[in-house]
Amino acid sequence: MGSRDGFFPDEVILQILARLPVKSLFRAKTVCKLWYRLSSDKYFTKLYNESSCKNPMLLVDISDSFGSKSSLICVDDLRGVTEISLDFLNDRVKVRASCNGLLCCSSIPDKGVYYVCNPTTREFKLLPRSRERPVTRFYPDCEATLVGLACNLSSQGFKVVLAGYHRTFGHRPDGTFVCLVYDSDSDKWSKFVSIRDDQFTHMNRNQVVFVNGALHWLTGSCSCILALDLECDAWRKITLPDELIFGSGNRIYLLECDGCLSIIQISDAWMNIWVLEDYENEKWHVVDRVSLRCIRGLVPGIFPISQTSAYVFLATHKQVVVYHRKGRVWKEMYSMKSALPLWFSAHAFRCTISSCT
Repeated sequence: MGSRDGFFPDEVILQILARLPVKSLFRAKTVCKLWYRLSSDKYFTKLYNESSCKNPMLLVDISDSFGSKSSLICVDDLRGVTEISLDFLNDRVKVRASCNGLLCCSSIPDKGVYYVCNPTTREFKLLPRSRERPVTRFYPDCEATLVGLACNLSSQGFKVVLAGYHRTFGHRPDGTFVCLVYDSDSDKWSKFVSIRDDQFTHMNRNQVVFVNGALHWLTGSCSCILALDLECDAWRKITLPDELIFGSGNRIYLLECDGCLSIIQISDAWMNIWVLEDYENEKWHVVDRVSLRCIRGLVPGIFPISQTSAYVFLATHKQVVVYHRKGRVWKEMYSMKSALPLWFSAHAFRCTISSCT
């Protein structure tokens, strides 16, 4: 690109603007007509989102002791801690899933109401009700066992998955797994049914990873990863690394790492990190082995939430820490007294200008 008035070339200016926080970028829209149109420009949106993917963040829902008021904090290794408000939803909500800058939130007072929003641009979409008839039997829109959000940065579309075990009123689940899938392109829900006997703990449900066109959950027994292919609405089981050590004191977590599926195992003294480098053939590779000796007191309650090849963000009962993998340095980012452990409502996050409307 050429230069304008003897200053920087346009491409250099775009590269600089693509590294601004979203709030600063939107304030810069008042400078000129070119900058005003940037947030809707496909090339710049792609450039901005690619830059943001290199900067992992942690989003934590901080509720008061009565659960009547909540606020979100965003922990960023570059900019520290900032508060994010969801007041533009005009509802009391709980964050259920996070993907590429978008959040899926469920209404607390009104069961079965879901939103998808971008908290940095304050855009949101109220999802249509998946059904209108009265609640006479279990359906996953009210008590979903699994909630997943898949946001494709290239197409700017998203999907929401609600999955749960079917049961007639007053009875135990019968093993039938009902999946509801919302597609933003069609603005409609679809449903398919399968038979599943996998169980999920709270934190297994909370850590959902979208890579390779599929949503992934770790089963409660940590026996495998359960993947839902969103192209063909089919479930698939992915085996875990052969080198994993099961037993007392060893905990396993599912994360993303630079677009790949990743497993982190934490023991009393070590944190081992695997990446699924060959997705189709399920070939895992150890990428890091980290000593936990210098944070020994935090290890029993530590929980990895977000990572890239450069950082790992972890939460404890009342702290957020970051591990710099290149320098092998630990740093405390945030601390507070909380009724619930911070990892209980923490999500991986990145700041994008993805649209959800």
